[in-house]
Amino acid sequence: EKTQNEKMVLITFKRGDESLFLLEVPVTTSVGVITKQAARMFNNIERIGRLAMGMEALAEHGIAKPPEMQGLTDEQIVELKLKDLFSETCYPSGGARSNPDPIGRRTGNAPSEKMGEVLVKTAAEAKAMVSKDLVKAGRVLTESAITEALDRCRGAVMIVYPMGLPPHEEVEAMLTDTEDLSGTQASQSVIPAESAQLWWAGKELLPEKVLADYVGRNDKTKIVAKLQRRGGGAPAREAAVDEETQKQMMAYAYRKQEEWKKLEAAEDDSYLDSKWADGGALRRQLQGVGNIRL
Repeated sequence: EKTQNEKMVLITFKRGDESLFLLEVPVTTSVGVITKQAARMFNNIERIGRLAMGMEALAEHGIAKPPEMQGLTDEQIVELKLKDLFSETCYPSGGARSNPDPIGRRTGNAPSEKMGEVLVKTAAEAKAMVSKDLVKAGRVLTESAITEALDRCRGAVMIVYPMGLPPHEEVEAMLTDTEDLSGTQASQSVIPAESAQLWWAGKELLPEKVLADYVGRNDKTKIVAKLQRRGGGAPAREAAVDEETQKQMMAYAYRKQEEWKKLEAAEDDSYLDSKWADGGALRRQLQGVGNIRL
């Protein structure tokens, strides 16, 4: 929390070349605290993205089948005498509509269109609350906003599934933060808070120092910091100018080049105005009317 007269630093966090979010912190904050906070925020933003996709799938095809039944046809399920013990208890509010899952992961007992819209709309709102577009708009992200986005998703799921979700449902694991991401693509993007690392201006920011040790104590200082896992080596340094400025510089250079081309073309034609290029000059001089141009 900012106290009166406390000097603040605005940090744009990036991973690779991608801007993640803006965070405002007091200049006296420990680098270790900032690094862990940034890692938590990043991981929860990624989690919200997965959760939104899960909620959309829930709205489209209903709850997930038990793992041993996923991918099997109805005939195979009967033949193997498998039974879904959760379909009847985890039933959507307002009834279900049939919409079979083409890949066989979900039951196909989808919520009504009205209830499905609750899930889809809330998922979209949650993604917008933590969107990377906030960086372009210059809007700071807070952990409380991330928590609110998760709470909204949790509330929407409770409205549609008041009896809860089965324990094998991925949306349930995302809401309770109990996902097992081992062996998944998503596991590659997670940055554990304990092994997170922060870089700025080509050097690692050491966790035992405070931010002021690196950026000084001026108020409203703006920096761009790279967030990554420890052991990844130094990230690529930021370009001297941002992408928008680079575009403007290239456009300016192009305009100047076109102007030079026009000037060169104009100079190439200027000899036509010279006396030596006037085809009738000799004849007029011989006739005594050399200073008269036709």
